[in-house]
Amino acid sequence: MNVLSRALACLLLSTAGPLATADPVPLSLAPGVFDPEQPDTLGLSAAPGARTFTVYRPGESDYRYNHGAVLTAFRGRLYVQWQSSRTDEDAPETEVRYAISDDGGETWSEPRLLAGPRADTVITNGGWWSDGETLVAYLNIWPADQSPRGGHAEYLLSENGLDWGEPRPLLSADAEPVLGVIEQDMRALACGRILTAVHTQPGLILKPYYTNDPLGIGGWRAGALENLAHNGEISRELEPSWYQREDESIVMVFRDQGSSHRILAAESRDLGATWSQPVETNFPDSRSKQSAGNLPDGRVFLVNNPRDSRDRLPLVISLSDDGHTFDRAYWVRAGGEDMQAWRYPGRYKREGYSYPKSYVHQGVIYVAYTTNKEDVEVTRIPAEGL
Repeated sequence: MNVLSRALACLLLSTAGPLATADPVPLSLAPGVFDPEQPDTLGLSAAPGARTFTVYRPGESDYRYNHGAVLTAFRGRLYVQWQSSRTDEDAPETEVRYAISDDGGETWSEPRLLAGPRADTVITNGGWWSDGETLVAYLNIWPADQSPRGGHAEYLLSENGLDWGEPRPLLSADAEPVLGVIEQDMRALACGRILTAVHTQPGLILKPYYTNDPLGIGGWRAGALENLAHNGEISRELEPSWYQREDESIVMVFRDQGSSHRILAAESRDLGATWSQPVETNFPDSRSKQSAGNLPDGRVFLVNNPRDSRDRLPLVISLSDDGHTFDRAYWVRAGGEDMQAWRYPGRYKREGYSYPKSYVHQGVIYVAYTTNKEDVEVTRIPAEGL
């Protein structure tokens, strides 16, 4: 199917109206999956065949705050990007870095600079996309004088993953800059539509966003979603991920800024054009980013820190055959002896495995994250073992 045909298929499917009424609660956790009395492992076994590799481990003289790791593949190589600063989160000197692996994530290059600091602005990383010929790196731009706090998205293009063009604004379907910071979970539906979310201005109000542009740099539209009631200029729904069920319905999962320590979820039955109002599920979450997706056989996975507190350990992959009920899980990284020591102080740093983002490639699930907001790491899990 060519690009035009895929776009037309997406358009016809999404304008045909919802396939059916959305579920009252899009997902649930089966009883007894987690044992909170065993906080290091939640009573789970290790993910079969999982291996963990270090992308970047800072020393005393290096940038010791590292966060927001996200991975992709391009032209036979793996790429991980993250934000990095000397000591503190979102410091003025924050830069966006990336590293490259030629051997499936086992060894990594020295960090390369993707975007350096700008005056009176903080730049953070926004994830990757590629149409197979060009690699796209997204940046989130946070002007210091913007009130309420918010930002906008830009992108860089590369034909070889090494040399990059100048940053340009991400564009809407009206060819205007998208006024919001983009989430790192860019993935495509079968018809070619790219789906993610944007935290829109004023403030940070979450909206699902989609485009039929194969390169993901223009044509972005907001999906219709009624946010939950919230105080101030930050929505309860933040930093989402998503997966698709066999019937093509899509479930988006959100961090709950309202501190329920439960995943929020909404459903779309028209390829992201309209969404049910998010609801609180029974799935525990540390109020952090999470990552969801589909295995090669269509089963659903969700990676998060499933705790009733802000503790970001263990890191767990939970599984569902139907995308409705998650009934089994493994730990990806555990507490205790599996976790290295927290070495350096810094603002907003914490012990644990923060902001996991997953990428499924050639039968393998790669989970990128930072440990203690210091070490950039990737865990590789064979999908067949799950």
